[in-house]
Amino acid sequence: MIEEGRALFLQIAESIEDAIVDGSLAEEARVPSTNELAAFHRINPATAAKGVNMLVDKGVLYKRRGIGMFVAPGAREQLRGERRAAFADRYIEPLLAEARALELGPSELSDLIRQRYTDSTTERTAR
Repeated sequence: MIEEGRALFLQIAESIEDAIVDGSLAEEARVPSTNELAAFHRINPATAAKGVNMLVDKGVLYKRRGIGMFVAPGAREQLRGERRAAFADRYIEPLLAEARALELGPSELSDLIRQRYTDSTTERTAR
């Protein structure tokens, strides 16, 4: 899971965010402690704490004194909103640049996206 070249605390924060967005960490669910995260990923607890604290600062997690960190109410929608806002810049703009380079028109691009989306939905349902 840990990737070379990227700050470990950011990777910890992103993995927690991913779990919240995909629903494996529900709102009000307890998040693994910094020591648990550190042991699992074989990193320094201070590094894990930095990633967790980043999410606390964003309002995604909150602390229950003496109990641990928990997913804040509304965290999933907050994160999904942030990701939707970044989606066009991160994925659509490069897609459009490549489509223009390949001289794919809007209808061809739309057809490709629709077909791939349908294929991926069918594959997930078959599992």
